[in-house]
Amino acid sequence: MERVCVLGAGSWGSALAMVLAENGHDTLIWTHRAEQADEINESHTNRAYLPETVLPANLRATSDIATAVAHSETIVVAVPTKAIREVCEKMMATLDKRVLFVHVSKGIEPDSLKRISEILAESLPAEFVEEIVVLSGPSHAEEVVQHHPTTITATCANLAAAEKVQDLFMSQYFRVYTNEDVIGVEIGGALKNVIALAAGITDGLNYGDNAKAALITRGLAEITRLGVKMGGNPFTFSGLTGMGDLIVTCTSVHSRNWRAGNMLGKGMKQQEVLEQMGMVVEGVRTTKAAYQLAEKYNVAMPISTALYGVLFNDVEPKEAVDALMMRMKKREIDEMMQ
Repeated sequence: MERVCVLGAGSWGSALAMVLAENGHDTLIWTHRAEQADEINESHTNRAYLPETVLPANLRATSDIATAVAHSETIVVAVPTKAIREVCEKMMATLDKRVLFVHVSKGIEPDSLKRISEILAESLPAEFVEEIVVLSGPSHAEEVVQHHPTTITATCANLAAAEKVQDLFMSQYFRVYTNEDVIGVEIGGALKNVIALAAGITDGLNYGDNAKAALITRGLAEITRLGVKMGGNPFTFSGLTGMGDLIVTCTSVHSRNWRAGNMLGKGMKQQEVLEQMGMVVEGVRTTKAAYQLAEKYNVAMPISTALYGVLFNDVEPKEAVDALMMRMKKREIDEMMQ
């Protein structure tokens, strides 16, 4: 039995809180909206994010972050990348003990180009941080809450901390592996959202399976090039948080990044897409970060660069695809490593 708090009551935070509660842990979920906390406590539902799901009766919610922090031996950070610094600032006011932190968001902060574990380490007092573990992999909340088999990776340079998180979440339907490659796991998890946006665009343009296969394969190549240049293990990108996450995010209607890209491919403008989605589309911000990282590390990332043009320079999606297809001739395997 562990006292765990999940910060963030969106679909993924709620699904993970459900896993923890079903595993018998004393689980509290924090939301900044009092009415959402009331709904979870009184109705055991979270209709805005998981409309068909009944949450466990032993899962409780609060809108008071001080209560959430005081409750916890382990804190799971499940808020969008852009909200992490703000949430850390709120925690700092009440954090007075060592806590194990687990983050489950997938993104990179534009301009600073920091990974989420770096943002957490920078934003929280070191004396109160037992360890920071990344929990990532191919997983849709909508399927986890239905107990569909799901595999995911707990990652930390401190393997004992990763194994503790593995034990917290492991269940009959939720299998957790461990990894020590924090850089590779965070880069794979973040940049797959960029490629998923592009995959949605090709589907919106009705380009079919050949284009999708090409995009996923070449997307993995550029993610790997960048991740290895930043210090990641190349084998990580063949695993759950590389190829696995890329496949599920590029091919599923559950993927909000794919859905957003699909709307762009059908001719909608970015602002219109984001308003219609009503949820954070991490891939948009991460595309800017990917473009900046490609420049910083001098790594060829043609798909990310083309998508940056669509999102931020008003390039038409079809024009971007045509430019990718007409790039200079390359040798496939050589380009994988350059």
